[in-house]
Amino acid sequence: MNERYIEKDKLLILEITEEIDHHMAEKLRRDADYEIQRRNPKRVILDFNSVSFMDSAGIGMVIGRYKTAAMLGAKMEMINVKPNIRRIFEMTGVLKIIPITTLNIEEVSNEE
Repeated sequence: MNERYIEKDKLLILEITEEIDHHMAEKLRRDADYEIQRRNPKRVILDFNSVSFMDSAGIGMVIGRYKTAAMLGAKMEMINVKPNIRRIFEMTGVLKIIPITTLNIEEVSNEE
């Protein structure tokens, strides 16, 4: 997982670079929690651009990071969600609490 933090906006972008299965979910949990707690952002964005597969462990990982961010007062959003992953989020109700939004990471990165 790659992370980008934009200080002036207190924005943390977590770019998930692996498929999210049972084995990867624990590593992603640890890494994401560490970055969220260390940076204390106002907004956390999960970037799913490189994710084409996710199982139930992935859903748990996303919901858990939502709770971690919310405890610290941050809002969470998702970007670059492929249609098959979006369907999983729709069926499980995740989209009722974590919206999918649009954000051009290159433009945000150039503002740093």
